[in-house]
Amino acid sequence: MFYKLLCEPADLSLLKSLNSRMNLPLKEKQNFLNLKKGYEGEQLFASMLENQSGNWIVLHDLLLECSNNQFQIDFLLLSQKTVYLFEVKTFEGDYYIENDNWYIASTEIKDPLLQLKRSKSLLRRLLQELGSTLVVEAYLVFVNPEFTLYQAPRNQSIIFPTQLNRFLQKLKLIPCTLNQKHTALAEKLVERRLHKSQYERVLTYEYDHLEKGIVCTSCEAFMSLEGNEIICGSCGCKEDVDSAIIRNVSEFNLLFPDMRITTNHIQDWCQVIPSKKTIRRVLMRDFVRLGHGKSSHFVYAIKK
Repeated sequence: MFYKLLCEPADLSLLKSLNSRMNLPLKEKQNFLNLKKGYEGEQLFASMLENQSGNWIVLHDLLLECSNNQFQIDFLLLSQKTVYLFEVKTFEGDYYIENDNWYIASTEIKDPLLQLKRSKSLLRRLLQELGSTLVVEAYLVFVNPEFTLYQAPRNQSIIFPTQLNRFLQKLKLIPCTLNQKHTALAEKLVERRLHKSQYERVLTYEYDHLEKGIVCTSCEAFMSLEGNEIICGSCGCKEDVDSAIIRNVSEFNLLFPDMRITTNHIQDWCQVIPSKKTIRRVLMRDFVRLGHGKSSHFVYAIKK
């Protein structure tokens, strides 16, 4: 089971929104494309894990710290005696290894096996701190069928696309009975999860410099209002007005957490919904209003 459900990373959501509303700097544009491709690969791997339906606890996207060192884990699978660490890569094209260095088109890249080794070492030490005696196994997983690695080492830590199904099927056959200790360990790891990396880059942007409107979730084009629906003129995707308003409140709050959610702000952000009455109705229904008059604004309800 997925103890921590797969969800789109906040930094990817933010860059996706900005990419539709401004011209991202080249480095940020490339970062966005890499994050998007990586998330798609993780979605594919997550679906393969779910299809196997093993008696596991699966954690996803854990940013952890041990001995003042941060490390990222794509997937962590807790079984009866072993913790499996999976680093998912969506590399595409022809890669090769020469003198223990990794290359694509004669350009050297970071050795992903070194990253895997570091994460495995830090995870093992963290588990010891948490009182766990489970063995750690780490794997570098390539999910893109268009990936080729020439002169690949006979390293059992590498799983290629053609090996994935067989690997997971063998994993499923290993007897696995979980108990409260496994659940407690999963809870401790989730509690230890960091929400911001110390290496996180800060991208500056301003409200007035972003293009306003409702962006299509399918093709990322801007949509228009036709009757009671929001329609994309590019791909034909349709969305009811209420759903579009709620989605855009979420986007507005992600990009500008310090700005108040007001009827005027959301109308300006959505642009294509002329009726303040409609926006106010949705905000009154799905959010909590604070203050009165000009100071009135809305916040998310606290879930108990």
